Amino acid sequence: MWLIPAVDLKGGRAVRLLEGDPARATIYGDPVEAALRFQEEGAGLLHLVDLDRALGTGENREAIRRIAHALSIPFQLAGGIRSLEALREALFLGAGRAVVGTAAVKDPGLLARMLEEAGPERLAVALDARGLEVVAAGWRERTALSALDLLRTWAGMGVRTVIYTDVRRDGTLKGLDLEVVARVREAWPFELIAGGGIASLEDVLALKRLGVEGALLGKALYEGRVRLPELLEVV
Repeated sequence: MWLIPAVDLKGGRAVRLLEGDPARATIYGDPVEAALRFQEEGAGLLHLVDLDRALGTGENREAIRRIAHALSIPFQLAGGIRSLEALREALFLGAGRAVVGTAAVKDPGLLARMLEEAGPERLAVALDARGLEVVAAGWRERTALSALDLLRTWAGMGVRTVIYTDVRRDGTLKGLDLEVVARVREAWPFELIAGGGIASLEDVLALKRLGVEGALLGKALYEGRVRLPELLEVV
């Protein structure tokens, strides 16, 4: 099972948002230091999110370049990848995999072109939702789409990795809504990474029992609720 620390970037710094709200951000400082800390603690993959790009308030290219230069492990990059040009830039910056959210939800034709260009091994799709109610545009826009319907569509298109985040719980340390994660797991037959509220070893073990292939870890690591080396010993 992958344990994937998340480094969210806003204004060139590592932050965590409460329930996806940019007005409720906790700042953790230099993102390169955070990335190197997780690498030293045994992470095999990092999840970077350019929050400014996702929200349309700027970009964090320089911070991403610095992280890419410092790391010896791969990272995946999310946040505002809504065109072929943005996809190419993400891969050019060094991402082993680009993570597409809004574009995958709103524009199946663009998603198909992205899959053709990058291949399913270098393109993951973000399923951001309040439970099973899909949201888009940096989590600010509610949609009428069903998460389970989208999963079926994406599977038929050739997507092979989905990253599910429960926006209701992200950054809250409230733990997972395991009933919802179980429904996503049942609907998605390929690689599934899940996050949003992970607060303890028990949460990670619960994901493992459900057969989830990866866990996204954020605030719990920054706040010391869990330690990556200890988690790696048991998963």
